[in-house]
Amino acid sequence: MDLSALETVVFDQKELFAKEDTSVPRAIDYDNYIGTEQIVVISGIRRSGKSTLLRQFASHFTGYRYLNFDDDRLIRFEVDDFSNLMLLWQKQGDFNTVFLDEIQNVFQWERFVRRIYNEGYKVFITGSNSKLLSSELSTHLTGRHKTIELFPFSFVEFSVMKKIAYENIKTTPEKAKLLAAFDEYLLEGGFPYYCKTKEKDFLTLLYDNILYKDVLFRFTIRDKRSFRESANFVLTNIGKEFSYENIAKTLNIKSSSTVKMYLDYMEEAYLIFTLSKYDFSLKKQYTSNKKLYVIDNGLRNNVAFSFSSDKGRLLENAVFLELKRRGGNIYFHRDKKECDFLIQQGTRITEAVQVCYELNDENKDREMKGLLEAMNYYQLETGTIITRSQSSAETFANKNIRIVPSWKWFTGNTE
Repeated sequence: MDLSALETVVFDQKELFAKEDTSVPRAIDYDNYIGTEQIVVISGIRRSGKSTLLRQFASHFTGYRYLNFDDDRLIRFEVDDFSNLMLLWQKQGDFNTVFLDEIQNVFQWERFVRRIYNEGYKVFITGSNSKLLSSELSTHLTGRHKTIELFPFSFVEFSVMKKIAYENIKTTPEKAKLLAAFDEYLLEGGFPYYCKTKEKDFLTLLYDNILYKDVLFRFTIRDKRSFRESANFVLTNIGKEFSYENIAKTLNIKSSSTVKMYLDYMEEAYLIFTLSKYDFSLKKQYTSNKKLYVIDNGLRNNVAFSFSSDKGRLLENAVFLELKRRGGNIYFHRDKKECDFLIQQGTRITEAVQVCYELNDENKDREMKGLLEAMNYYQLETGTIITRSQSSAETFANKNIRIVPSWKWFTGNTE
């Protein structure tokens, strides 16, 4: 790459990086990553706030350099150009910290990162492809990195952005305001830029960028029509069980292996997640039907077919994402009945969670029995049903069941 052209990009990005807003803190332990000598890896979907998080980290360092590789002017940047990049940075003065944004766009980037890490630089990198990052890190940087998996705003982060109190809620007006905020969050999602601007075109453009830049172009998929139909099918059918064979049949795609490949690519780009049914046999876990979830409700609602009954699915999707943020392995339970989520810590199932937008005479018995079956199966004394606004503590077949309103569960308020 031409040195003068690279210098222009470096200068332009330096100015922009310093000006961007860093106002909403993310729910992570900043000191844990600032103080470590290891490489800090931030992975997540496009526009989830990775660059903003880098700026928040950068505010703790006096000498640093930054480059974002998701810049059309860097499309011809190759691994050999890193030497010129270091030269340009060193011309600007001393520095000891490097921030590399969307690093997966440079083939063999990990060799440069390993070299400057060995030279004593503090390194932060971001990327939007989970498999690409993890495979290169495990191959070349084993034991040298810490990873942050970043999602769009959680409800707590959304509340902070909206300046809505979410702790120690006591009065009815406070609860009403928080519940109204949750209703907005449930439908609009948590992409930071969209939460601030409500620009509908942003979500459409983001979806297209994910499909084309992060999947179709990267994996050279030729049949764009069937791929887009698969993506739209997934986003329309969140929370539902599926098999690759049934999707292939529904969409008239010749091979179920093609469908699996499409979904794997979407999952690598953080667009979707597949959830397995828990089984003591790992083979059965891999081969049984799975459930589908999507990275953000707002993105999903903007590009997929929507129905009036979707609020229950949207709440289930939001709960799944929050469970992902909180860590632990997640599964669903199905035997004679179904329970939406099981959380595994270590080798044990430690929690069973059912999601129901509103419990009523028609569904309460079904939801309770599904949760109870899972509790009995995994020897749990307490289970949780998350609803939009209902709250109670009940005993069902000698088991304790907490019915928790969404605003409490999502803010960690268990009182």
